[in-house]
Amino acid sequence: MEKTKNIDGKKIQVKQTLFTWSNLISLSRVFIAVPVIYIHYQNGQQVNGIVTVLIIYAFLSDYLDGFVARKLDEISEWGKILDPIADKLSAFLLFVYTVYIGLIPLWFLIIEVARDALILCGSAYIKSKHEKVAMAVMSGKWSVNALAAYWMSAFFFPELINVQYFFMGISLTLMFLSLIDYFQRFLEIQKGAEFN
Repeated sequence: MEKTKNIDGKKIQVKQTLFTWSNLISLSRVFIAVPVIYIHYQNGQQVNGIVTVLIIYAFLSDYLDGFVARKLDEISEWGKILDPIADKLSAFLLFVYTVYIGLIPLWFLIIEVARDALILCGSAYIKSKHEKVAMAVMSGKWSVNALAAYWMSAFFFPELINVQYFFMGISLTLMFLSLIDYFQRFLEIQKGAEFN
């Protein structure tokens, strides 16, 4: 009988621990969006040092949590949930705000939310059927980075419209490609592929 292939490339020991350094870093990212929005709005929609530092931390923490999880051997089921939820929740709040102040079009936010909702539904279905969460695909991480670049270009440099269009195009392309990757992964898991 042929051995089932692991779609993550290799078997990784995934723990059930909630309180890890990497999970705390992921959770901290959720609390960045509200002060950024509040300070920016109260400051006449001007970017200041505190806002800049908070945004840089949010961006770097998305890499730091994964690095810490691997370095300290803290890869956990909770981490596989918290990291994307932290990304999506903080991105949602920041994008809603930039739509509200007119820096990003509403249709873009609708596309982003619809894509994320589809991925979350697929992930929830896999969790209910297999009692564990599938890890993110690399194109999903690239998509998050492209979204961050688009958001930052609109937020920090609202006058550079062509730069924003460039990052918007990359974001839309990567959102679409990563959605296809997630769908293919979903189908492979449904056919019985092993995953971490």
